[in-house]
Amino acid sequence: MSQPLDTIIIGAGTAGLAALREVRKRTDRYLIVNEGPWGTTCARVGCMPSKALIEAANAFHRRHAFEEFGLRGAQALTADIPAVLRRVRALRDDFVAGVLKATSGLGSAQVSGRALLAGPHAVDIDGTRHATRSIIIATGSRPSVPDEWLAFGDRMLTTDTLFEQPSLGPRIAVIGMGPIGVEISQALARLGLQVAAFTTGDTLAGLSDPALNAELTALLKKDMVLHAGAPAELREVPGGIEVRSGSHRVVVDQVVAAMGRVPNIEHLGLDTLDVPLDKHGMPTVDSRTQQIGSLPVFLAGDANAHVPLLHEAADEGHIAGMNALAETPARFQRRTPLAIVFCDPNVAMVGQRLADMDPVHTITGTASFDDQGRARAAQHNHGRICLHADRATGRLQGAEMCAPQGEHMAHLLALAIQQKLTVHDLLGMPFYHPTLEEGLRTALRDTARQLPGVRASDLAACGAIGAAALE
Repeated sequence: MSQPLDTIIIGAGTAGLAALREVRKRTDRYLIVNEGPWGTTCARVGCMPSKALIEAANAFHRRHAFEEFGLRGAQALTADIPAVLRRVRALRDDFVAGVLKATSGLGSAQVSGRALLAGPHAVDIDGTRHATRSIIIATGSRPSVPDEWLAFGDRMLTTDTLFEQPSLGPRIAVIGMGPIGVEISQALARLGLQVAAFTTGDTLAGLSDPALNAELTALLKKDMVLHAGAPAELREVPGGIEVRSGSHRVVVDQVVAAMGRVPNIEHLGLDTLDVPLDKHGMPTVDSRTQQIGSLPVFLAGDANAHVPLLHEAADEGHIAGMNALAETPARFQRRTPLAIVFCDPNVAMVGQRLADMDPVHTITGTASFDDQGRARAAQHNHGRICLHADRATGRLQGAEMCAPQGEHMAHLLALAIQQKLTVHDLLGMPFYHPTLEEGLRTALRDTARQLPGVRASDLAACGAIGAAALE
């Protein structure tokens, strides 16, 4: 066996490419191996093509507001589903081409093949064993689909196959209403397809607040049929696929399985590491080092099932890439948790979850967008925002929202939490009029009313004027 490599990266998704960037700064003795298409899940089948679909859906759905705006003729508009999907694929291919540049020019350091661990210092790639000082596992994840549902063939869709269809519908069921299911079901419904959505849980899109869940549920039911409670059961019937959930029954042409994703860790040889594995075959991974135990093996991105989000995967790849070549792995302070669902209105969760906070020491402020000036002008006046702060210090600790353009307010709040700002700190900052962020200010004021007062001269004490047009 030749001189050991410094590291082998298994997987060329977001985490793998982030690790590669750090590894290349430090050594040229590495391999990056990938099984299947190169180009990352996000660019190929995840974040980017889904957002292209959502933008088309929301643009077409906007026609329902035209009459109120005084714009006539909306009834003549139609959605050309094959054309919509062609645009999604064209954009997707361009995004993938950009990602592929990250691995262009690597020469023999780039390998297409199947990797199998042979302990913490060796990787078998299609029958050839490579010795290495460290290993970075970034094998990503795949959609979860029950085996028996695969019998429906190409009528059983996931985000890996949805965007490849020449057309869709007209009748579609979406099973699972987590972030992916909510985004996809609303987008397809807004494009004019008949969508029936099913979920076994009592929460949607990752929300934990019951009031926000109720608000989102009511809004989604304007676009689609939504059934919650009993598991969905599928069977072949004349005319399509029957989906049953309790007493509810619908026959559809296609089914989208949106029941989460499964880490790609089976048949990888994790058992050769001689560390404990849980019932899912997953070892314990330190989220601040990405290290498995004390081994020179690092598990990053969706493959570790910590938080399946691109920015988290990129951070974890960055950490793994540095620690794999370090004498002693560094422990990194992770960023403030931030999750966004691109339905309308946006759903977002920032910082700590309310369920994880001490209710005795936590206060919650809230604001509705029903009567908010800018939201009313745009006919986006629906949704709510909830802020959670420490009762003693006034420091913002978390937020949850179902709000118009909530993606932008979520970033502001994540910055505030990471910088340890208080509710009064935020109220002392400028809020331009008229903006949706004034709705955030209303929630901050509601929170501040439950906190100790501020100096009379402090602009954080500047109260509401009391007119919807000015708030």
